[in-house]
Amino acid sequence: MQSIKDILKKFNPLEDRYVSREFQVFGVHLAKKLADERRKSLYIKLSKTIPRPVLEEALRYVIDSNARKKVALFMWKLKELKAFDK
Repeated sequence: MQSIKDILKKFNPLEDRYVSREFQVFGVHLAKKLADERRKSLYIKLSKTIPRPVLEEALRYVIDSNARKKVALFMWKLKELKAFDK
């Protein structure tokens, strides 16, 4: 994971509209890793509401699996980890 200092060096206010808080950076990171940048706002919301270790575990699972439908596998793994239970 990048430090805040590294993130701010790369920050471009004209292109990086979503980045002002750390959870937003992680949400954009999730979107890029899952190749689903169209739904950045979903991943930003997930990174705000779900604990970081749960999201990282699901992301590691998807990356290690070499799946074609990464987003579906990511959501399935979150459900399996009971991330949506209250």
